[in-house]
Amino acid sequence: MRVLQVSAEIFPLLKTGGLADVAGALPGALARAGAEVRVLLPGFPALLQGLSNAATVAEFHAPWGEPARLLFGQLPALDGLPAYVVDAPALYDRPGNPYQQDDGWPYADNHRRFALLGFAAARLAEGLDGWWAPQVVHSHDWHAALANAYIALSPHWPPVRTVYTVHNLAYQGLCAPQHLAELGLPPSAFGVEGVEFHGQISFMKAGLFYADHVTTVSPSYAREIQTPEQGCGLEGLLRWRASQGQLSGILNGVDRAVWDPAADLNIARRYDASKMAGKAHCRTALQKEMGLEVRPGPVFGMVSRLAEQKGLPLLVALLPELVKRGGQLVTLGSGDAAIEAALREAAAAHPEAVAIRVGYDEALAHRIFAGSDVILVPSLYEPCGLTQLYGLRYGALPLVRRVGGLADTVVDCSLENLAEYKATGFVFETFDAGDMLRALRRAFALFARQSDWKTVQKRAMAQHFGWDDAAEQYLALYRALAA
Repeated sequence: MRVLQVSAEIFPLLKTGGLADVAGALPGALARAGAEVRVLLPGFPALLQGLSNAATVAEFHAPWGEPARLLFGQLPALDGLPAYVVDAPALYDRPGNPYQQDDGWPYADNHRRFALLGFAAARLAEGLDGWWAPQVVHSHDWHAALANAYIALSPHWPPVRTVYTVHNLAYQGLCAPQHLAELGLPPSAFGVEGVEFHGQISFMKAGLFYADHVTTVSPSYAREIQTPEQGCGLEGLLRWRASQGQLSGILNGVDRAVWDPAADLNIARRYDASKMAGKAHCRTALQKEMGLEVRPGPVFGMVSRLAEQKGLPLLVALLPELVKRGGQLVTLGSGDAAIEAALREAAAAHPEAVAIRVGYDEALAHRIFAGSDVILVPSLYEPCGLTQLYGLRYGALPLVRRVGGLADTVVDCSLENLAEYKATGFVFETFDAGDMLRALRRAFALFARQSDWKTVQKRAMAQHFGWDDAAEQYLALYRALAA
């Protein structure tokens, strides 16, 4: 089974969020399951630099006439994964964030930059590389979504099936309708049965409408996006795809080669579920690194975008209570200026208990998971969430809201679940500070009972959310579509 994975970023070469972790781990898992996998990436500087043995496969033109080259080589950082990279310097050769300018505004030509990625995928499906053609094109999130429209509307009828994965429905890749012809789409595509969304072109809708099958990154999220609350205006289309058996949820996994406390070179001391002394050492090391007082109360960690979606307003509201009860907080992330300012203010008022590091630091993220007792993921919505999975892996019990993939992966420390040896974290229902406070109180109460805490901690670390399970489900889907 020849599979082309199409994504805008891939770990460890370029990462702005969980999409990169998925794009970096899934191809290897599919290969282990028996698929012949190649990836297609845009020519961002970090991705071009990560490509070895690069050779030009073909030269082609975008629908609006801009020239581009399709390069092929291997990615040594991903065990030599075969990769195509679209080389178009005028579109991709820009420093910093791949999606936006330094002032935070998206690039004005993002519609061209990511249409070209989808167009290259369609050209590969049509045989642009005379030596290899995919049987399945699997595109990820709005950046690659137009591949599905180009393939479905191709006059060449390429013999390929398409899968489109929604990582976050809220980011839809919208652009003005006057770009339709420029993108090489026929007038008939601009309609309810097409890419039109409230008078604009939606890359996301192109994937949802034109792909042979749509997946999301957790079973719960697949159900939730069929509702007005989380459907972002696309719930009707999603309900229709589900009624046709063309929408499913496949839970993301953890790359156990990257996230393994027993082998992690980023942390102060390695450990596993049978030898937990190293975690206590990591905890002390994290307190010292972040300038916190070395003391015995629970350390809460948060590695996240600083945004309402991630539940930061709830955390800010509860910070005084967390500190009052003897807890400490370490946060790593960036985003909303007001939230960032509130966290900085709390850190200035309580330097012994609250620390914030603005930006993203992959190595520090590992140290936060290793040194924290609790990982906070109190999201308003969460398609899958990888943070709670990393927390489970590192024995940092997740405190989460029961939504999306968080609901699928964390079991609350209720009395019944503790008695039945099922508990792995702390779960609250309503996006409300009072409800989250009750979960926070359960975390403090369990931490005071260290024998029970360690039992839950070992159970959390024993959870298996590997990519091999997800890869088998994807491969079964590919085979069913190809058949």
